[in-house]
Amino acid sequence: MTGRAGASTGALALVLASVLWGTTGTAASFLPDEVNPLAIGASTMAVGGVLLFLVSSRGALAALRHPEARRWLLIGAIGVFVYPLAFYSAMDEAGVAIGNVVALGSGPVFAAMLEWLWERRGLSGRWLLSTAIAITGIVLLSFGGHGSSTSGGNVVVGVLLGLLAGLAYALYTYASSRAIAAGHAGRSVMGGMFGLGAILLLPVLLLTGGPLLASPATVGIAAYLALGPMFFAYLLFGFGLVNLRSSVATTITLIEPLVATLLAVLIVGERLSALGWIGLALIFAGVTVIVSARQQRNPPVEL
Repeated sequence: MTGRAGASTGALALVLASVLWGTTGTAASFLPDEVNPLAIGASTMAVGGVLLFLVSSRGALAALRHPEARRWLLIGAIGVFVYPLAFYSAMDEAGVAIGNVVALGSGPVFAAMLEWLWERRGLSGRWLLSTAIAITGIVLLSFGGHGSSTSGGNVVVGVLLGLLAGLAYALYTYASSRAIAAGHAGRSVMGGMFGLGAILLLPVLLLTGGPLLASPATVGIAAYLALGPMFFAYLLFGFGLVNLRSSVATTITLIEPLVATLLAVLIVGERLSALGWIGLALIFAGVTVIVSARQQRNPPVEL
C-alpha cells in the first residue's frame, strides 16, 4: 500500500495504537502500592516483547541476521529497555496525566532531532505547525493538571523521567523506521527489536515483579497491559511506521496523552484546570493538522 491511501491507513493504525497506549496509566493505577513502577514497566514490555517476537519470529530473525537492520534493532532495543522503566516511574511521581503528556509530548521533538542528526532531514511547515500547536497544548496541560495521586511523589523528578521516556520513545521509533527502510516488514522489526528489549528487561522483572503475582486482579491487570497497550498496539505501530516518517508518527501519537488525561480525570480522579482543558484542545488540534496532511511513504535510506 503506497501513496495517500497507505499514509492514511498508517495514520489510522497509529491513532488506534495511541488509544490503547492511553489506557496504560489508568490501568496501572488500579495496582496496589506494593507494585513497583519498574515492575509494571518491565512486565509490560518484556511479556509483550516476547509475544511480538513469537508471532514474527521468522521475519524477526531475518532482520537480526541483516547487518544494517541489526545495528538499528540493537540501538532501538536500548530505547525499549529505558522507555517503560522511565515512563511508569514518571507517572508514579507526577501523576498519570502529567507523566503521559511530558513523555509523549517530547517524543516528536526528540524524533526530529534524531532525523536531523543522522540524516540532516528537514521538516515540513505543516509538521512544524502541528507540533508547535501540540507542544503548546502540552505545556498548558502540564501547568493546568493536578494529579490526585502525586502527594507522595516529586513532580520535577516525574517531568525529568518523562523527558527521558520521551527520548527513549523517539529512539526506538526512529530506529524502527531505519530498520524498515533497510527492507524489513514492520512486524518483523517490532518482533526483533522488542524481543531484544525483553531480554534486557527480564532481569528487572525477576527482581521486582513478585507483587504482580499477589492476586488474580494484579495478574489480570498485568496481562492486559502486556497484551493490549503493548502487543496489539505495537503491531499497529509497526504497520504505521511503514508508511510514515518517525517524526510524523510521534506527532500522531500525541493522541495518547490526550486519551490518558481524559481517563485520568474521569476514572482516576485527577483534576484539570481551565488551562489544562485548553491544552487538551490544542493537542487535539495539532494532531488533526498532521493526520489530515498528505504524507509521503518513508523513502529508502542509505545506511
